[in-house]
Amino acid sequence: MVVLSLQVVQFRPSPPQQFPLRSHRPSNRNIIRCRIAEPSGEPAPLGQKTKYNDGFFERAFMTLFARKMEKFAAPAKAGTETKKNRWWDHDYESFVEVSKRVMQGRSRVQQQQVVREVLLSMLPPGAPAQFKKLFPPTKWAAEFNAALTVPFFQWLVGPSEVVEVEVDGVKQQSGVLIKKCRYLENSGCVGMCVNMCKFPTQDFFTNEFGLPLTMIPNFEDMSCEMVYGQVPPPFEEDPVSKQPCYADICSISNPSSSVCPKLQA
Repeated sequence: MVVLSLQVVQFRPSPPQQFPLRSHRPSNRNIIRCRIAEPSGEPAPLGQKTKYNDGFFERAFMTLFARKMEKFAAPAKAGTETKKNRWWDHDYESFVEVSKRVMQGRSRVQQQQVVREVLLSMLPPGAPAQFKKLFPPTKWAAEFNAALTVPFFQWLVGPSEVVEVEVDGVKQQSGVLIKKCRYLENSGCVGMCVNMCKFPTQDFFTNEFGLPLTMIPNFEDMSCEMVYGQVPPPFEEDPVSKQPCYADICSISNPSSSVCPKLQA
C-alpha cells in the first residue's frame, strides 16, 4: 500500500468528489489516539507539521517498509546516506525520503507496481488466497477490515476512526476517516499520495485480496476516507487524476502545470 516543517500556505481546492461521503455520526468508541505529541492530542492545523512520539514498534514498521523499498530506490544523494542497521534506526522522515527516491525515473504505473511488490514481499505464500476465503466481499468483512485498519495503520497515516458510510445503498461501519494523513503531510506531494498510497492500496485490496476498497483523499485539509466494500473507479474517472501540485511545499512540483506532473505519466 505503501507512503514525512511546513509553513502556512494556501492550497488550491480539489475537484468535487463523486463518492459516498461519511456519516456525521462517527463511532467514537473506535477512535485510536496515535502517539501525537501536540498539546491538543490532535493533528496540527493545516500548513503545520504534526509532531509524533514514535515508539519502538512504530519505528520498526518504518524500518521494515523502508528496507523493502530501498531495493527499488534511486541512490541517495552524496553525503545524505547513513547506515541504519537496527530496527529503530529509521524514522518517518527517512521512510518518506526512500519513497521519494522510488518515484525517481518511474512512471505512475511503475511506481504503483513497486508498492505492490513490496506489499506482496511482506506476506507469507498463499496469503491473498487465504484472505479471500476468510474475508469474502461482504458487509461484515468490510466492517471488520475497517476496524483493523484504525490500530494497524496509525503509524503510517496518523490517527483515524471508523465512520458510517453508504455502499450500494446500504449503510455500514466500513469507512475509516484519517484526520490528517501523515504520509501526505510529510511528503507534501500529490503524486506520492496517489501513486505510492491510494492506487496501490486500492488495487491490493480489490484485486489481490478480493475486498473492494476506495480511498478518497481531501487535498484541502489532508484528510482521507477509506471505504471498504466500495469498488474504486479507474484512474481516468477519479477526481485525483486532475489534482494540481502543492506548489508551495512540494520540492518536485511544477507550478505552471494544472495537474501534478507525477500523475501525467
